[in-house]
Amino acid sequence: MRTLGPGSISSFLKIILDVTWFLLWGLIGALALAGVVMLLLSFNTDLIAKIEIKTDLGTADHIGATLTAGLFGGALYASGWLLIVGQLRRIFKTLTAGDPFHPDNVGRLRLIGLCLAGLTVCTWIYTTAAALMLPGLQQISAGFSPTTWFSVMVVFVLAEVFREGARLRNEAELTI
Repeated sequence: MRTLGPGSISSFLKIILDVTWFLLWGLIGALALAGVVMLLLSFNTDLIAKIEIKTDLGTADHIGATLTAGLFGGALYASGWLLIVGQLRRIFKTLTAGDPFHPDNVGRLRLIGLCLAGLTVCTWIYTTAAALMLPGLQQISAGFSPTTWFSVMVVFVLAEVFREGARLRNEAELTI
């Protein structure tokens, strides 16, 4: 089976990315709507008092603020993934067209690397804040992950590979 062009593996992967992109939009909308509802409910302390989250850690205090922050944090995290999937869709569109070293793919890969790094930092900040707000959650605080940062560096290296490929393609077009 071919890897580039119409009817190839890359076109199949682009379809998967398209479906994922629409599902992420739905998820972001649902999380944002639930966050707004929770924010509005937090002004009515009688309703919020009836909501109780029990875990092995005990009952959470400030449930309205905690749930609202969790919902909006989830929407923000999903938005980062939406940006990554959107850039991947554009890259796979060029792969399906048979043009892998399109000059725009360099910027797209760099943006994906920045988003991955940003999501990793935001996850660390969010879990640290959650551990401070909910003392029983200290054991799930995210730490440094060499695998994640290695993956981010690989994406930046791939961007440079694509930049060099685009440069060589441009040189070949000028010499012919």
